[in-house]
Amino acid sequence: MYYPINYGYIPGIIAPDGDEQDAYIVGVDKPLTTFTGIVIAIITRFDDVEEKWVVAPENCSFTREMIREQVYFQEQYFDTQIQMANDDIK
Repeated sequence: MYYPINYGYIPGIIAPDGDEQDAYIVGVDKPLTTFTGIVIAIITRFDDVEEKWVVAPENCSFTREMIREQVYFQEQYFDTQIQMANDDIK
């Protein structure tokens, strides 16, 4: 399957579906084998058991809409909500 953005998993972190935590990687346009970044958002699927983390390079910022556009190719099939990591920071 072709993904228009980098996609992988977080080793050692078990997700609600029992597999390792899935992650979309935004802000890097070249293919990757490994990546270190920060979690900037969590995509909750209300009609599925999976959550997807959105990970970016440390000095990159993305809006909720920018993330939504990049993950639409896959998330269009689910009832989702994007929770930004800084939503709870006052």
